[in-house]
Amino acid sequence: MNDIRPLIPLLITAGILIGGNGLQGTFISLRALEEGFSTSMIGIIGTGYNIGFAIGCIYVTRIIRSIGHIRTFSALAAIASAASISMLLFIHPTSWFAMRLIQGLCFAGLFAVVESWLNARVTNSTRARTLSIYRFVDLGAVTLAQYMIPAVGIGGFELFTIISMALTLSLVPISFADRSSPAPPQAVRFDLRVLWKVSPLATVGCIVVGLTNSSFRSLGPIYADGIGMSITSIATFMSVGIFAGVVLQYPLGHYSDKLDRRFIILISAFGTFSAGLFLAFVAGTNEWLNFVGIFVFGAFGMPLYSLCSAHANDHAAPGQHALVSAGTLFFWSIGAVIGPLFASFMLDHFGPRALFIYTTAVLFAFMVYTLQRMSAREGVPASSRRSRFRNLLRTSTFFNKLATPPTEKDED
Repeated sequence: MNDIRPLIPLLITAGILIGGNGLQGTFISLRALEEGFSTSMIGIIGTGYNIGFAIGCIYVTRIIRSIGHIRTFSALAAIASAASISMLLFIHPTSWFAMRLIQGLCFAGLFAVVESWLNARVTNSTRARTLSIYRFVDLGAVTLAQYMIPAVGIGGFELFTIISMALTLSLVPISFADRSSPAPPQAVRFDLRVLWKVSPLATVGCIVVGLTNSSFRSLGPIYADGIGMSITSIATFMSVGIFAGVVLQYPLGHYSDKLDRRFIILISAFGTFSAGLFLAFVAGTNEWLNFVGIFVFGAFGMPLYSLCSAHANDHAAPGQHALVSAGTLFFWSIGAVIGPLFASFMLDHFGPRALFIYTTAVLFAFMVYTLQRMSAREGVPASSRRSRFRNLLRTSTFFNKLATPPTEKDED
């Protein structure tokens, strides 16, 4: 802990941001429903966040290099906080879409600042412990934040204020971090053709994760409300799906390092597909069956992004790993833009269970494509792989660098 102590302010800041972001995602969907917005409009609002996030991924490094870490963080935190309060002052779908777009851009930048700062300060001896704490902070913050909703209620101004306060208070611990701001990070290059040439399966897989998992995060509260769950049960439903993502991360990752990684990707997709069928056609309005279904959905579905990223890196040549990392995140964001939008229109026309009918259709197509790719070329033998499975967050392009040991860094 003596080695990690200087990083604690950054980890606390990350926890506040992750918790506030997780709370906001669920709360905005439920509050929009209470305000009388249609499900398709809620999907469009969710899409606004993901559009902003994609834009932020591209441009945030330029901002950090221009004005430094702490100034970038301060500016983006202030803008995101103001956007949260503005949603209370202007309750209209158009303004909410605009504010969520701004928030997506800001959060992409805020996470990039924290994670590039951590990456600059972490050492090889503290890397594994720092990542473990970071994942614990991520899981704990998102899970606990969900229960702020039943504790406070979705009506009134309180949760808007709490979210704004969280964003403002995130400035405090990072201001007490290292007195000297780290050197500006290297620019992140985006060349989307590289990822497709390296691995078409990983490219499609990242889009599929965006199409399915982001739809669950945006519209899961609408599904749960539609089948009659209480606010507390909705918070539990979302928490169970998020928490379950940890359960199979390392077993699936372990076997993907030993076997053909595409086979494990297929198993992960099939498990998520089966859980979606269960939720759509078996669980009905039974709360416990829905909790079981969403647990299995999250357990198999959440590791899929990391599996696809590892598969892409299996085929990447030296010097391509940074481009692959940027590409996987960007292609995920493309799916995250389209997914909630399309799924929300289905919910509007066919009811709550259409959410998981949609995810099963997407995953079925992906499984067929995975089988086609497995027959198209041989897998990379375990002994020839340049990297191992890493459990990745989709917070910024810098998380992959933080999770990568120095011996595996790209040689540009």
